[in-house]
Amino acid sequence: MKIGIVNDMPMALETLRRLVTNDDRHEVVWTAENGRVAVEKCAAKVPDLVLMDLIMPVMGGVESTRRIMELSPCPILIVTASVSGNSAKVFEAMGAGALDVVATPVFAAKNASGHELLQKIERIGVLIGLKERRLDGATAKPKQVKVQHQDGQCLVVIGCSTGGPQALLEIMGVLPRNFPGSVVVVQHMDEQFTPGLADWLNRQLELEVRIMREGDRPQPGVVLIPSTNHHMIMHPNKSLGYSEEPKSNFYHPSADVFFKSVARSWRGGCIAMLLTGMGRDGAEGMLSLYKQGHLTIAQDQKSSIVFGMPKAAIELGAAREILPLNAIGLRLMGVLMPERDKGK
Repeated sequence: MKIGIVNDMPMALETLRRLVTNDDRHEVVWTAENGRVAVEKCAAKVPDLVLMDLIMPVMGGVESTRRIMELSPCPILIVTASVSGNSAKVFEAMGAGALDVVATPVFAAKNASGHELLQKIERIGVLIGLKERRLDGATAKPKQVKVQHQDGQCLVVIGCSTGGPQALLEIMGVLPRNFPGSVVVVQHMDEQFTPGLADWLNRQLELEVRIMREGDRPQPGVVLIPSTNHHMIMHPNKSLGYSEEPKSNFYHPSADVFFKSVARSWRGGCIAMLLTGMGRDGAEGMLSLYKQGHLTIAQDQKSSIVFGMPKAAIELGAAREILPLNAIGLRLMGVLMPERDKGK
């Protein structure tokens, strides 16, 4: 993999260079001491991956990520010395198009944080190497969409990855405190960062955002987010839990695994969404919900940071509606709170 490294600290830059080049499958094609230089070098030579520092002089990681994704898009991994101390900027960068985040490693041959960085690079390599393929199973649309809510319950399930934090903020930012839907989100993110995501959303939304705990049940007006490197599943009694299986699934947590468990266990109304993200996770699970007559929504290409997950659902025939990001929250309001939506 051809990699560009952006960091204003010479020692950190050298640490990253050594870790990357210890694997003969990787090559450092350029380095940059700040975000502005990175934008220029990326335009001249687009790498397979950029390791992007967050806090830098001249231009920081958030703005340089935004500009690279506009001018010469490529996968970006945020590498920062303080993930928890810069959580707001981390999620801004992910909203601008960064794939993931990892703490800056301290150089040592067997340093655990260096191992984590290399694992992230390996996972991104798998993602960008995925071949586009049309999955089997597309079916004609059911004549009637089920938006009825048994016992007043409607479950809103959301799958997202690259650009997900900002997309979640925009969608849920229009939902009031008394929103009647129960929201469960699968965002591709390591468990060490999801509490920060929940806190970041809580500071800006009327809805309550919680980390999902084993045995929790969906609740109206509450957003549950798994904090796990395993999968989130719904049990037949509608409680939520964590599972290591299927271990063969690349994504942890996986929207496909969760959506399929919802299709097996949930008997109320359901609205499923796939938002911006790299890869194809969630498409098959959304198809399972689609076949049961539930409302399924894919974010459109123009408003997606990476049109991977929504595109896969559309190609599969699993998306009943394709909407721009700024229309999805209003669509939820129109379905679940039509009187308020009409101003009554």
